[in-house]
Amino acid sequence: MPTDQSGSLGFRESLRESRGLSKGALVVSTWFGAGLIPGAPGTFGTLFGTPLVLVMWHLPALYAIALVVLFVLLAVWSSAMSQNILAEKDPSRVVIDEVSGFLLTLLLLAPSLFSLVAGFVLFRIFDILKPFPIRRIEKVGGGWGVVVDDLVAGVYANLCLRLIAFAFKLG
Repeated sequence: MPTDQSGSLGFRESLRESRGLSKGALVVSTWFGAGLIPGAPGTFGTLFGTPLVLVMWHLPALYAIALVVLFVLLAVWSSAMSQNILAEKDPSRVVIDEVSGFLLTLLLLAPSLFSLVAGFVLFRIFDILKPFPIRRIEKVGGGWGVVVDDLVAGVYANLCLRLIAFAFKLG
């Protein structure tokens, strides 16, 4: 059966044929379907990660860190499973890595609309442009290869937000 250019038909077939943890990995790795939105799945994945950021901002620091660590592990597992199920390396529909990077972007920052919007923009810029060493890190295989470049982009964005907050005495 032919697939459309986005590969969503092949994804839907894989989802329909999957059972148990495999099905769960596909659903979670697309961040509950955000990665299936055509055009800019990474941007939609990041955007749909916003509710989780808002939850994280209401947690004590230690719990927020634990949430991010556990979420990264979930992202690595579900990305690896999805790559195997779909027989693709770093499928564009897998966007849980963007959610992980966005969480790291805003980890331990003062909650504000400015932080949310600037963090979103900075993270997407770093994720798309992939400045050194992000492009090299992408070559790591498996689930870590899918997730780690977004984590580095998140660290870059987090540091930029901290510099902006320091320079303009925000937060």
